[in-house]
Amino acid sequence: MTTDPNRRGPVRALLTAIVVTCLASPLAAHDEPIGDAVKDLPLFDAHMHYKEPAWDRYPVKSVIELMDRNGVAMALVSSTPDEGTIRLWEHAPNRIVPELRPYHGGFGSGNWTKMDGMDAYLEGRLERYPHEGIGEFHIHRLDTSDEALFRKIIGMARDRDIYLHVHSGPEPVRWLYSLDPDVKIIWAHAGLSTPAPQVYELMSEFSDLLADTSLREWDIVGDGQSLDPAWAEIIFDFQDRLMIGSDTWVNAQWDRYDEIMASNRAWLALLPRSVAEKIAYKNAERAFGRSVSTKQIGTR
Repeated sequence: MTTDPNRRGPVRALLTAIVVTCLASPLAAHDEPIGDAVKDLPLFDAHMHYKEPAWDRYPVKSVIELMDRNGVAMALVSSTPDEGTIRLWEHAPNRIVPELRPYHGGFGSGNWTKMDGMDAYLEGRLERYPHEGIGEFHIHRLDTSDEALFRKIIGMARDRDIYLHVHSGPEPVRWLYSLDPDVKIIWAHAGLSTPAPQVYELMSEFSDLLADTSLREWDIVGDGQSLDPAWAEIIFDFQDRLMIGSDTWVNAQWDRYDEIMASNRAWLALLPRSVAEKIAYKNAERAFGRSVSTKQIGTR
């Protein structure tokens, strides 16, 4: 499998510009950015999917090769259906942290909570495989009639001490915490379209809330050469609770995987080494009880 190097040109140019200009950033007055040394950090991809349309185009071996080429030591993976995650995990168990996505058959992001027997399906998969999260699942519109199901899901997660990976705006996250204040949540895409001030507010409100920043790369690097000021506040104030991700939800994202991971390194390059390391892989190490290292590159 090859990737057109010209497609990566703009991101490489961005990274070069950032390394050159970041020393002039106000943030650099107190902390020297990691700059070009960011390329030596291992990455933990905290938002990967291996959905059925990718199976033929990107066989499991090629997925691990993509991770290797981009210095991605480990990935948190959920898939539609769950079989995709299991295929990857069975091929490379030391590189894949599996989580259980509810979607299968005719039930997807908009109707999964209405499936008869969803709780039994989830329980069965959790018993059979070593999933370390439930999700990523969507709550497009909060429907409190789903409370009984979510209480069961929270119970499954609590029994196993694993995370819920939630794609939603702020209110569904607040609602889940109202059902159980000790539930462990990763907020997918840091709310995706949620404005930065509301992201900051929610992260402040719940001190254990984690978030992945997948699909937020260009929000974070506001002008292409420096951190967006509102996102800089989020990153520095919640540096212990953020993780990067790719969100390979369609094959086009797999096609762009090199560019996506380069764009993550580009904004990490603006940060002090201690902060960049946390977001690149150390927060994930703590969340999932793993050791993440460049030594894992090239292994399974």
